[in-house]
Amino acid sequence: MTAPPANWSYPTAVRFGPGRIKELPDACRVAGISRPLLVTDAGLAKLPITQRAIDLLKAAGFPVAMFSDVQPNPVDSNLEAGIVAFRAGGHDGVVAFGGGSGLDTGKVIAFMAGQTRPLWDFEDIGDWWTRANADKIAPVVAVPTTAGTGSEVGRAGVITQEATNTKKVIFHPKMMPKVVICDPELTVGMPPAITMGTGMDALAHCLEAYCAPSYHPMAEGIAVEGMRLTFTNLPKAVANGNDLEARAHMMSAAAMGATAFQKGLGAIHALSHPVGALYHTHHGTTNGVFMPYVLVFNRPAIESKIERLAGFLEIDGGFDGFLAAVLDLRKETGVPHDLKGLGVDGGRVDTIVEMSLVDPTAGGNPVPLTKEGSRKLFEAALKGDVAAAAA
Repeated sequence: MTAPPANWSYPTAVRFGPGRIKELPDACRVAGISRPLLVTDAGLAKLPITQRAIDLLKAAGFPVAMFSDVQPNPVDSNLEAGIVAFRAGGHDGVVAFGGGSGLDTGKVIAFMAGQTRPLWDFEDIGDWWTRANADKIAPVVAVPTTAGTGSEVGRAGVITQEATNTKKVIFHPKMMPKVVICDPELTVGMPPAITMGTGMDALAHCLEAYCAPSYHPMAEGIAVEGMRLTFTNLPKAVANGNDLEARAHMMSAAAMGATAFQKGLGAIHALSHPVGALYHTHHGTTNGVFMPYVLVFNRPAIESKIERLAGFLEIDGGFDGFLAAVLDLRKETGVPHDLKGLGVDGGRVDTIVEMSLVDPTAGGNPVPLTKEGSRKLFEAALKGDVAAAAA
């Protein structure tokens, strides 16, 4: 197997490899957690892998409880209920278990349970994170069960503000999990559509981080290898969910994308966030739909970088070859070519455009995102006309 078990210390302690979920009790001890609250989403709560995690903790003597009132795009009322459960149970840490929804919600519960200020005071704006009482942030052990968001190695969580239908990023350096268990066996049960969507999320993270104009060579290098792993392994994981090697490489690519995007994200995410908030689409799949349109829009600023990337990935044809490879990957894995394939119409285009411009990811786009540019991208993706997205 070319993805052997390993322990990493970047950007936090990661225990990687098949079967390592059995180390969950020890990970809690290392993190200083004695009364864990396992946070996951409603769907995952019913699956055997979740019960096994709870059984492992109980067998080791941990008085664990589960909170699963978490929807696919978690909202502030989910978070508030989780904080109540955390406090009522006398918990001292969180096991964040699942995909992006469970991981983000778990991390933010651990962050907010000891705070006295409202959630939105800690939005990722300027130095707002310094408002938090850092001594009151509970530790987190993160266990991803998908291979996409990379939230297990991130210092933030995305929560939708119900009053405005707006996705907000809540950030604090101490939201980084103390220990991560990346066990690809936990992802074997993912259906092809979720495998595709989460994988496209990982690719979008790597691609946008690579293209962001800020200077961060380390993040850029990680993003390049993350893309290579995705192009090579995502089709295999979608075609055969039991391909443990492909699953393992996709878990690596997901963590690499989230590590890399400290360099920046861009218009893929700036448009995907409002579409997801308003139409409740799968985030990673929405990223996959927008990807080629944003590539073409950004071409004037990134063509030479994409040519270098294509060379590394052994893709012929420079920018056009890379674009064709993205389109081929989408087709092979089942990504809809346009927004209509996600059930999105043009009825809320004005709202989506306005929301995209204030999304925290918009500032990292290589071509400055304007109202006209955002509308052009949305309308091109709605029609399925990639060429129409040209800036």
